[in-house]
Amino acid sequence: MEEPQPLVFIYADESCLGNQYKDRARPGGAAGLLEFWHPRKGWVRRDYWTSEPDTTNNRMAIRSATIPLAALKQPSRVVFTSDSRYLVDGMTQWVHGWSARGWKRKDGEIENLELWKALMPVAGRHEVQWRWVKGHAGHPQNEYANYLATRSASRQDQSGGLVDSKFDDWIREEQEKERYLSFFALPPDKFEFKPSRRPPTR
Repeated sequence: MEEPQPLVFIYADESCLGNQYKDRARPGGAAGLLEFWHPRKGWVRRDYWTSEPDTTNNRMAIRSATIPLAALKQPSRVVFTSDSRYLVDGMTQWVHGWSARGWKRKDGEIENLELWKALMPVAGRHEVQWRWVKGHAGHPQNEYANYLATRSASRQDQSGGLVDSKFDDWIREEQEKERYLSFFALPPDKFEFKPSRRPPTR
């Protein structure tokens, strides 16, 4: 019997500062937390983030997925959680129709087409369960991803790939402020993985 592929959890978010403006640059960030369970070490976590000097939330949402999926060294089962409907609906619904129509929409050009096409082969290496979570609703990993994305948008910096995570320090500080007190880092023993439909290959 084949060993199951590694089970990886990714929590991603994006930020665009000054979305309300059209006459000035809108710096943005994309970031996230990647974690997996190691039988001896427990949860192993990595952070990532990137930025653009003038961008949109939608662009950064796509980049928040491309970076960690490309960084995984082997095909994996990935539970990808984001509060971006644009990203989750895009990957579970829209890309299949766009591909069938020759990468065109019924009513015009596809926004961020080059980024969607870059994400397809990267996501296609893995089995991905795309999950949407409501933003700013008390989900600790999502809130942490938001913190990283907002910080990268403000600083205009990049992690340069996956780096050691500061999530443990962050959640400890938050719980000292009596936030996220129900969060416990339990192993994913009973997690039921349900992969979404694989993205098109062309």
